[in-house]
Amino acid sequence: MARISGVTIPNEKQVWVALTYVYGIGPKTSNDILTIAKVDPTVRVKNLTDAEITRIQEAINNNYVVEGELQRIVTTNIKRLQDINSYRGARHKAHLPSRGQRTRTNARTQRGRKVTVGGTAKKAVSKT
Repeated sequence: MARISGVTIPNEKQVWVALTYVYGIGPKTSNDILTIAKVDPTVRVKNLTDAEITRIQEAINNNYVVEGELQRIVTTNIKRLQDINSYRGARHKAHLPSRGQRTRTNARTQRGRKVTVGGTAKKAVSKT
């Protein structure tokens, strides 16, 4: 099992796919990293040599912000928006979409599970 940027990447996958398990690296960035490190993207992780792994790690460290540092940057940016009471910050505080999407329907990922509001239950007939 290879560890890159503190993440154990899966052995059976091709390198370009396995690198996407690191927070902040997607398919495009993964291919760019492998080009810089001069590693074939289709080779399996289990077949990588130690030299190739170190070249990949150096390419990531020199050119990209990933994992904990990136998460810290994103969190502080959102906190800054909330502190200055911007519109986007208010949307983040209210757990609503912040980029203009509709919320009458959809937006379930951000808003959470649907909660039905009363008035839908049938009333039991009472004898008089």
